[in-house]
This record gives sequence, C-alpha cells and structure tokens, in this order.
Amino acid sequence: MLRLALPAAALALLLVAGCGGSARKGSDALLFVSVRDGDYAIFGANADGTHARRLTKEQGDPSTPTGLFFQVQPAWSPDARKIVFSSGRDGTSHIFVMNADGTGTTRLTGSQRNDDHPSWSGDGSRIVFSREGALYVIPAAGGKPQRVGHGFGSATSPAFSPDGKLIAYDYRQPGYRNREIYVMNADGTGIRQVTRLNHVSGLPAWSPDGKRLAFQSNVRLGHFEIYTVAFDGSHLHQVTTSSTDVIQPAWAPDGRTIGFSRDGAIWIDDGSTESQLTSGKNIDSAPAWRPVQPE
Repeated sequence: MLRLALPAAALALLLVAGCGGSARKGSDALLFVSVRDGDYAIFGANADGTHARRLTKEQGDPSTPTGLFFQVQPAWSPDARKIVFSSGRDGTSHIFVMNADGTGTTRLTGSQRNDDHPSWSGDGSRIVFSREGALYVIPAAGGKPQRVGHGFGSATSPAFSPDGKLIAYDYRQPGYRNREIYVMNADGTGIRQVTRLNHVSGLPAWSPDGKRLAFQSNVRLGHFEIYTVAFDGSHLHQVTTSSTDVIQPAWAPDGRTIGFSRDGAIWIDDGSTESQLTSGKNIDSAPAWRPVQPE
C-alpha cells in the first residue's frame, strides 16, 4: 500500500499537540526498545522519534542468553512518572520498574519462572503480567502476585484498560495452535472471547478511550498485520497492509494514530497516512507513547 509520509514537524504536532493535554517537562514522549548501543535497551525520544536517548543504564551482552533480551517491553505508568519493563538480566525474565528518566531501577518479581509483558492499571496501583502461560496481578509497590483468569491453556500479553476495570490478553486453548483476543474483569472473572479469527492473534493494546483494541494477527495475508476491533468483538478493521510482518501495536494519545514495528523500525498509521519514525537500522521495537496528563 502506497502512502505519503508526513514531515517530522507535522508528526510532532499530530502526536503531541493533538493529544488534548500537556507533556511533563523533561519527560520523553515515546519509548521503544533498540539495539543501537549493541544490547537490548530502552530508549526515550520525541513523539516523532527524533532525539532518541538511552534510558536504561545497565548493559547486557546480546551474545549471551541473559543479555539477548536484556531490557524490553516498556510500559508507562498512568502518571508518566514510572516505566515498567521485563528483563532477563538474572537468567530468568523478571518485571522491573524505574523512574521515567531511567534512574531508580528496582525488581518487582523474583520467581524461578519467566515473567513478561507488564501493564499498569489505570490508577497506577497494580501491574498485570504474564508468567509462562498464566496471568498475574501484583501491587505496583511490590508484594505477592495474585493469579487471575484461566486455570489452563496459555494466556499472555495482558493489558489493563485505561479505567483499570478490564484486562485484554491473547489466549490459546489446550490442544490448539491458534490464539484469540480475550477480555476479562480485572479480578479475573467475566472471561469473554473477543476475536474468532482461527489464526494467531495477539498483543492487544487499548485505545485511549477504552472502546477499541489494536492487535496483531496473521489471519489474512500469511503474515502479521495490525487490526482493530471493538472490545465486544464488533467492527473488525485491518489497519496495515504490508508484504512483511507488522507487529506490536501501540496507540498514540490522540486516539487515532497507531504505532507499530516493521522491518526493525517504528512506524505510525493515522488512518490515512503511514509514516516511518526511526531508521530501521537498530531493530527498534515495542513503541509506547507517554500518557497525556491533565492541564
């Protein structure tokens, strides 16, 4: 699909000025993972991808198992003061939290099993994550994780809704290869299936108004593209059309623009125009835009 690219200045206005709120002084508007320093690290940048700077201070060796995915899957706290991420620096993937400027990193989980894909609740008090096919919620200040949802099968990639009342995730039933998008109440009750595409659909991301989910799926073209759907399962819409995998959707605060990763670069689609934000030379992935704060 041929689309025109916007100049950087126009992108910045689209993603920041159109958000209806103010940016926190000294805070980056966009997070993403990159290997531009050699290891997997979390970077902050302007909303249009410019002026990227490394946030995570620790450095891993990507030639080793512990350093391969050393710092990945960043997610903002609702007040934009904290960033949660997963890291395999200890040999097992655990959940970590740091300040928005990259300081004060602390480990939140410490089991012998792998923890990943963290997401904050709307009030910032809880974090949901996946642990080897099960979902857990833990206090953001630390504590004992509580398992929620399915007692069998494989549930991954959880995401709290903006109001903190729901958790979206992808799920594979026992004995099946396909994955579908599901939604449940924050306490694990009220499980309901959103998609019925009979392919591999995953990594759901909530729109800022909590009415839609963006996700990746290989349902139509033999590779992954980005789709949106209402959380009741209606209004399925294909966002991207590409010749290669398009993955890791993330909504910008304007509620129209969706970011994603393709060919090692961060891209956005605003519904009519597709634009590339980073070069693609550094395996950039996992975009996450800073939540807008009230005036």
